[in-house]
Amino acid sequence: MAQQVQGLAESSEAAAAELDHRLAEIADLEGRLAEIGRLAPGPVGFSTSLGLEDQAILHAIGALGGAAGARIGIFTLDTGRLFPETIETIERSEQRYGLRIRLVAPDAAEVEALVARDGAMGFRLSIDARKACCEVRKVRPLKRALAGAGSWITGLRREQSAGRGNVPFAAWDPEHRLVKVNPLADWPLERLEAYIAANDVPVNPLHARGFPSIGCQPCTRAVRPGEDVRAGRWWWENEDGKECGLHANPRRPEREAAA
Repeated sequence: MAQQVQGLAESSEAAAAELDHRLAEIADLEGRLAEIGRLAPGPVGFSTSLGLEDQAILHAIGALGGAAGARIGIFTLDTGRLFPETIETIERSEQRYGLRIRLVAPDAAEVEALVARDGAMGFRLSIDARKACCEVRKVRPLKRALAGAGSWITGLRREQSAGRGNVPFAAWDPEHRLVKVNPLADWPLERLEAYIAANDVPVNPLHARGFPSIGCQPCTRAVRPGEDVRAGRWWWENEDGKECGLHANPRRPEREAAA
């Protein structure tokens, strides 16, 4: 059994390396999504937070149509604490592209136990308490959503933060045991914004109010001039490279502390 698991990992790592190489050779996003639809091990899941990056990817999936587009399952994590503007963006996007975005909710019993232990706003008590909240509301639902998937598409870009500076186009993700694909890895913000404008892609109205990175409502604020794009996430924490635990560094052999 161990040899079978090792063999699967090795073949998937080879598939990820091939896909990483191919995506680096393709300039346009639609071409990259088409190549992902052709080469990525299936089933293929796309997790969207409805941010600019994910909306650009959603547009490209909608533009693909046909079998390639249908092969990609689209979902978002409904933590129970999303901004109303995010929910509205889901509706507008579904209407625009004729695609269904599946909402994946956390386990109700786990949320109730978490709130009973830490309180409704207990995630602000400590970094560990905040990570426990992310674990219940985001990390575990993501694992359920990706169960059985062969590939996972995300909107990670190298420019987003120092911790994401080495994001590849594709890599084997040992945590979820699938190929993680980042078709926008090398895009600067200027190119992303130009793509959004040129294609009239629906965007979350919070972006125009100073929210470059949008998560749960109690954990996200607008950023101030000169701040990092992710400075508004868990702003009360004095910690570099803040993450919720959804994205471990794909270049590291082992995952950092669970979040």
